[in-house]
Amino acid sequence: MAEEKLEGTTSKPGNLITIYLIAVALGLTTLGLVMLFSAGVAARHGPHGLLTKQIIWLGLSLLVGLYAALMNIEWLKRRTWLIFGLCMLGLVLTLVPGIGVKVNGAQRWIGIGPLRIQPSEFAKIGLVLALAFYFSSEQRKIKSFKNGFAFPSLLMGSTCCLILLQPDFGTSFLCGAVAATMMFQAGTSLRWLFPVGGLAILAFSLLVYFDPVRIRRVTSFLDVEANANDSSYQLWQGMLAFGVGGYNGVGLGLGRQQMHFLPEAHTDFIFPVIGEELGLVCTLAIVVCFLFMFLAVSWRLRRTPDLYQYLLAMGSLLFITLQAIINMGVVTGCLPTKGMSLPFISYGGSNLMVTFIFIGLIINVFRRMDNPKSLEPRIL
Repeated sequence: MAEEKLEGTTSKPGNLITIYLIAVALGLTTLGLVMLFSAGVAARHGPHGLLTKQIIWLGLSLLVGLYAALMNIEWLKRRTWLIFGLCMLGLVLTLVPGIGVKVNGAQRWIGIGPLRIQPSEFAKIGLVLALAFYFSSEQRKIKSFKNGFAFPSLLMGSTCCLILLQPDFGTSFLCGAVAATMMFQAGTSLRWLFPVGGLAILAFSLLVYFDPVRIRRVTSFLDVEANANDSSYQLWQGMLAFGVGGYNGVGLGLGRQQMHFLPEAHTDFIFPVIGEELGLVCTLAIVVCFLFMFLAVSWRLRRTPDLYQYLLAMGSLLFITLQAIINMGVVTGCLPTKGMSLPFISYGGSNLMVTFIFIGLIINVFRRMDNPKSLEPRIL
């Protein structure tokens, strides 16, 4: 009886956090659909065109997210290099003329019928799986330069370089930041991470400096008001939206952004639309949701006995929360403007599906932690 009671007590935190993750994922996604409809963006693309596509992507995302939560992690682990190779192949195919789809100067998509898939989003999954598998297999050699730093850096570098060629500086930076954090948590020595990381940041800064479009974004970010009618127009409109919304917002559907003052309001800059129509209360609630998600999952993962499971869940968590931080930092003027969607809320099918897969993998790890002796379900 005592053992049963202890088991139930042990599983309770994991169950509560799992319920919270599901509630946040569904709640924020529903909010995203409401704001997409409210902003009136769909009217420019036929009768509710974008909204319909997002709902279809949501249905697919729920299915793959459920699959990720119930699948056998050992099956996934055995196919790590196959999945990573397919992700790299997808990145290469985006650069092939006739296969990759170019939009606004960036070639980041592959067109499949009416749908567009963004391989760089799925490369996040491949990178997390590869690093988690590698470090769990080489635990005794992590402190060596070759095994603990050189090879995992090769995995990270190949992913980031292919994404840079598209070009997508934001996603490349995000992948590098998450990978470096996973390396540190796996035990890679700081005597290699710090100097090489510093050189990588310097090289990344030079690439931005010699890119006319991106250096213009950085310089205009330093003086938003002076460039309000030019390179900082989008950021300036976003900041105005927050100011107009105030504490309670102007009301759902009553924001000026639905008249298309704010470019790409349905993707990267949907957070200011929420701030204008629903106010400070709603935007702070979103921030708290992501903050508590990070704290709760991190706290729970401290008890993970298996390094592979820990890195798998932590990498998934970092990709969701760090991307949210970057997006909210950009639209509030705290970071230079960079196209990066807000998880669950922004329009975009590939990112939505990948985010639900990450949530599913975290829940899968919790399930194994709470019932380590239970039989695996017969789901591949």
